[in-house]
Amino acid sequence: MQWKSVYDDQPNAHKRFMEKLDARIRNHDREIEKMCNFHHQGFVDAITELLKVRADAEKLMGQVSDTNRRLQDAGREVTAQTEEVIRCRIQQRNMATTVEKLQLCIPVLEMYSKLKEQLESKRYYSALKTMEQLENIYIPRVSQYRFCQIMAETLPKLREEIKEISMSDLKDFLESIRKHSDKIGETAMRQAQQHRTFNSAVQKQVTLSCAKPLYGLNSRTPLNHNGLSAEATDEEEMDEEVLTAQDLVDFSPVYRCLHIYTVLGDRETFENYYRKQRKKQARLVLQPQSNMHETVEGYRKYFNQIVGFFVVEDHILHATQGLVTRAFTDELWNMALSKIIAVLRTHSSYCSDPDLVLELKNLIVIFADTLQGYGFPVNRLFDLLFEVRDQYNETLLKKWALVFRDIFEQDNYSPIPVENEEEYKSVVSRFPFHDAEIEKQQFPKKLPMSQSVPQIYAQVKEFIYASLKFSESLHRSSTEIDDMLRKSTNLLLTRTLSSCLQNLIKKPHIGLTELVQIIINTTHLEHACKYLEDFITNITNVSPETVHTTRLYGLSTFKDARHAAEGEIYTKLNQKIDEFIQLADYEWGMSESDGRASGYLMDLINFLRSTFQVFTHLPNNNNDHAAMSGKVAQTACMSACKHLATSLMQMLLDTELKQISMGAIQQFNLDVMQCELFASSEPVPGFQGDTLQLAFIDLRQLLDLFMVWDWSTYLADYGQPTSKYLRVNPSTALALLEKYVLFLLFPSAQC
Repeated sequence: MQWKSVYDDQPNAHKRFMEKLDARIRNHDREIEKMCNFHHQGFVDAITELLKVRADAEKLMGQVSDTNRRLQDAGREVTAQTEEVIRCRIQQRNMATTVEKLQLCIPVLEMYSKLKEQLESKRYYSALKTMEQLENIYIPRVSQYRFCQIMAETLPKLREEIKEISMSDLKDFLESIRKHSDKIGETAMRQAQQHRTFNSAVQKQVTLSCAKPLYGLNSRTPLNHNGLSAEATDEEEMDEEVLTAQDLVDFSPVYRCLHIYTVLGDRETFENYYRKQRKKQARLVLQPQSNMHETVEGYRKYFNQIVGFFVVEDHILHATQGLVTRAFTDELWNMALSKIIAVLRTHSSYCSDPDLVLELKNLIVIFADTLQGYGFPVNRLFDLLFEVRDQYNETLLKKWALVFRDIFEQDNYSPIPVENEEEYKSVVSRFPFHDAEIEKQQFPKKLPMSQSVPQIYAQVKEFIYASLKFSESLHRSSTEIDDMLRKSTNLLLTRTLSSCLQNLIKKPHIGLTELVQIIINTTHLEHACKYLEDFITNITNVSPETVHTTRLYGLSTFKDARHAAEGEIYTKLNQKIDEFIQLADYEWGMSESDGRASGYLMDLINFLRSTFQVFTHLPNNNNDHAAMSGKVAQTACMSACKHLATSLMQMLLDTELKQISMGAIQQFNLDVMQCELFASSEPVPGFQGDTLQLAFIDLRQLLDLFMVWDWSTYLADYGQPTSKYLRVNPSTALALLEKYVLFLLFPSAQC
């Protein structure tokens, strides 16, 4: 309250406060003075004592300084040694630490050095394993060091480098096998061909000797007569000769790359890349050269490349796990097979040489056998061979068409002369000719057929042999081969030979004599057909009595050719008659006849007589031949007479002929009489009665009507079956009558 009052707003309050404060200060000063006076003596005593001690302290200080100096001098060496010890201890500790750390780092460095060596020696798979150990085991122990961090950062880059290098090696490998596919395929196909040849030889040995089976139970391992494997007996030789894909190509880049990508966890990428590249290579391999069909080497190279490709794939399939799968190879094969078949269809169609087609077939068989040995299905290839067989047959037919054509062109179309027994045997050894009458004749003698017959027969047999060559190694039964041979032979006879015969018959230079010889030839060839069937039967050992055995159609071929030749004889006879008729030069306004037949007609009749004498050469050594030759001669003679009668009638009724005199009719009558005399002289034996003369009956009745001028009888008996002029047509008689009347009315007019 007192202090508060100081600040109260009272008059002189501050002054009173200051006075009281001064008074209090004075009181304290007095108390302090009292206190100092009370302790002063003690202070003085203490000062005195301190002064006494000062001298001792100075003395002691000197002693201490001296002792310190001496101690410092003595401890300086110890301190130096102690510092040296401390420094050594620090170095020792550092060295121990360093050694300890180095012991941790050295394995890392050693592994990294090992990694570098592996990379330099291209042992990438081992390098990846080393990287894995570095990352998982060694580097984590010393990860605090910078060099380890750098090392850890380098490892992914090294992995990428390894991937790139291994991929580059894989690309080189793919390029290498693309180049070596030809050689690999050639080796594989050669081995397959050797194996097939060996099996064929063993099979022939089995056929020749049935004492012991030459095959084991699996029908794959041939045995020799000692019961040992035939392959085992030649094992050393085979070991020296047999080469595999692995012998020709280094597959290590594939294995290495596969392992690398597997370790890197990127196997799927590698598999996809490999399969994609192989598909591309397959398409390239399957692309043929444009001129492949020109030589067998083109086909062989094509097949070698394909076989090489799939041999490599088969090796990869079995040597790696999952890089390629059976499904993948089957997909590739199916794609390739479709392409191969399409290519072969196209290129084989260009082949015109049967030898080339046959070699192509052999290549396809070896190609199929080779790939079948690696487990690829090849049934479609053997089906393709049936198409190639048709192409082969077509080329054979074209080739034999030229052969037949040459034979026909070189033939002289005259009977074969044989001077002695040796020549006779030479002919009958080439052609099955047997004739008891001819055999009894003395040499020299003539065989009825011409030289082309045995040549044609021999060439048909050659064709059968050529066709048989294609059937070899097709894994077909004897019945199927027999059917193939018969069908191809039928095509040869019914198409090729038939066409050649038809063309031959139609040739302008083939005369009546040649046509007659062709008829004789076809007759003998027809009889030889049964020997051709026996020939095929002997080759195939298939009985002709088999239900499904195809018969040869040669009989119809040669019959058709004979009929064509006969028809051509009739046609050529008529053409020759027309040529003689064109030489006729009647004087239609003559007053009376010359009293003898026209010269052209006599020449024509003489020609016909000599011509029909040729028909005596037709085969007539048995009843069938006699009947045939008589029929041909009779038909030809009847056809000639009818054509001659028709031509003469047309001459009379020609619209260009306006007038005709009785003298001309009489001359014409003399010519017709000569025709009738020719018909009645039996130029060809076998006609009954006046059958041949009836060809001129129309002319005879017409001319008699005008010569006798018996119009009353004609008109009275017209339409009666017993009419004397039954064959005279009213329009014909009227036309001739008009010409005669015009002559009477206008005798000076031109005829």
